[in-house]
Amino acid sequence: MLTQLQDLDLHLLRLFVTVVESGGFSAAQGELGIGQSTISTQMAKLETRLGFRLCERGKAGFRLTPKGEQVLAATRKLFGAIETFKGEARGMADLLLGELRIGLSEALDDQVLERLGQAIGRFRRRNQAVHFELISAMPAELERRLLQDQLHLAIGYFSGTQAALDYRPLFSEQQRLFCGAGHPLFERAEIGLDDLASGDLVQHPYRFEEARQPFPTGPSSARTEQVECSLAFVLSGAHIGYLPEHIAAPWVAAGKLRALLPDATGYRVQFHLTRHRARQPGEVEAAFVEDLSAAFEAASPS
Repeated sequence: MLTQLQDLDLHLLRLFVTVVESGGFSAAQGELGIGQSTISTQMAKLETRLGFRLCERGKAGFRLTPKGEQVLAATRKLFGAIETFKGEARGMADLLLGELRIGLSEALDDQVLERLGQAIGRFRRRNQAVHFELISAMPAELERRLLQDQLHLAIGYFSGTQAALDYRPLFSEQQRLFCGAGHPLFERAEIGLDDLASGDLVQHPYRFEEARQPFPTGPSSARTEQVECSLAFVLSGAHIGYLPEHIAAPWVAAGKLRALLPDATGYRVQFHLTRHRARQPGEVEAAFVEDLSAAFEAASPS
């Protein structure tokens, strides 16, 4: 009795179908390229494997038994399923499957978001069926999620101190020192570095933990890790603070912020594409990194 299907069984079943479709052993010789005696031997072997006769052959001619009819229908169904599997397997050979979770830093420049959108567009034009998730969080939270394998990749301004993470430079962002309308320095015609030393500087401890900030930290009664909160402190007129140039630009245009000695105090913050060193990137992640790199190399934001 046939309890396990083997390659030999598939071969014998294909021979069986050919014999039936040819109308008998003799007619199947040309199709199969073997002699009638070999065909008979192979058919007998299949019947032994199944435990019952499939056909009657003799002077009365070739005809299937009732069980042979059932086996023929089941065999055709089996081979149809095999062909369907082969077709689907071929289609999956270059198909990207799975999920991709990416963390983004806060308040990204519009040009950076545009490049990110281009990268996602490139990726979606691939042969893929990937569930994509983007989240926005503070740098420390993004690093925590990377370390806990809750994210595949993160884009942000990181301290670079986590030995378990790999930091790849992606783009940089211009930072300048600002004060708001109402601050004593806002209307002053000439400003020197000494004038800044007594300013109540907004502390942004994580963001500038490793940054080479030109203006040293002075007295401070304001502390935040978030760009929007830094902006609120500076707009109050009571504090000076560093802000991304693209965040400050509309407020400067509206006459509510002023850059303080921009050539002397401005600098750039490096943003990185970050991943966990210990986790081997899959083909989905590798493909997206390729598309992301292409998008940012095409035109870096200023």
